[in-house]
Amino acid sequence: MTNMSITRLITGFIMGIVFFAAILLGGLPLLLAMIAFVVFGSNEYVKILKNKGFTPSLKIILLADFTYAITAYFNRIDLIPLIIAISCVSAFMWVLFRGRQPYIANVATTILGFVYGGWLPLYFINLRDLGTTPYYYGFLKMSSIGDGLWFVVMLFFCVLFTDTGCYYFGTKFGKHKLAPVISPNKTIEGAIGGGVVAVLSSLVIGYLIGIEWYHSLIFGILITFFAQIGDLCESLIKRDAGVKDSSDMLPGHGGILDRSDSYILSIPVAYYYMSVFVSDGTIGTHLVNFLKGLF
Repeated sequence: MTNMSITRLITGFIMGIVFFAAILLGGLPLLLAMIAFVVFGSNEYVKILKNKGFTPSLKIILLADFTYAITAYFNRIDLIPLIIAISCVSAFMWVLFRGRQPYIANVATTILGFVYGGWLPLYFINLRDLGTTPYYYGFLKMSSIGDGLWFVVMLFFCVLFTDTGCYYFGTKFGKHKLAPVISPNKTIEGAIGGGVVAVLSSLVIGYLIGIEWYHSLIFGILITFFAQIGDLCESLIKRDAGVKDSSDMLPGHGGILDRSDSYILSIPVAYYYMSVFVSDGTIGTHLVNFLKGLF
């Protein structure tokens, strides 16, 4: 095993432990983990765009993302339209008063920055809290084990098997390019293979936690589709800016955006599907009772 492979494994292991703990606890630990993700990811995004000659406002992006993170933490989804309005107006005002060319592009890339690098992945907080009864110590929140935790597990395995399946089937059987201009290494065969194994994983986990098979099937199809689209979207941004990785922050992995691109679009999709059609506060109950019976 090469030094790079060892570094990659160590980095992935440390990241996995940190985020696993934050996801399990939910509440404040998850909020802090997601804010760290947004800060580093937004920094990478701004640096990428500067290669194109654009200067999106990192301050406006982080302020908008931090505001949304707090509303998600307190489950105030009703405030999102207000946050959108204030954030968009702030982006325009920043460009007007700074006066840097290109004006329209700087406004557009600032708005894209706080949506793509912040608001979409921050739906992870809302997903984790689905079907749970958070408990508070003052303003400090912790999340109980409930529907949201199982949905996060299901999302994680769907994305994991999508990425792994796309790589394996693309390497073994890939002949037809999926998006040759944006990401020449991705193939149609890899996309189909990754999608199939992701859906199968969704069906298995859905069965274990007590979700109807058709919901598991639809969820798997949605997640594998948007995971692959999310991957392509980040590739599009990097290729247009002429960079290979979003950063070298994570040894052996690239940057935060490189490791999370498959989740950015799939997280809000998972949240809205599960919140509208599936969550009822009882998901995973029979699995927990079964495990308790074993021990």
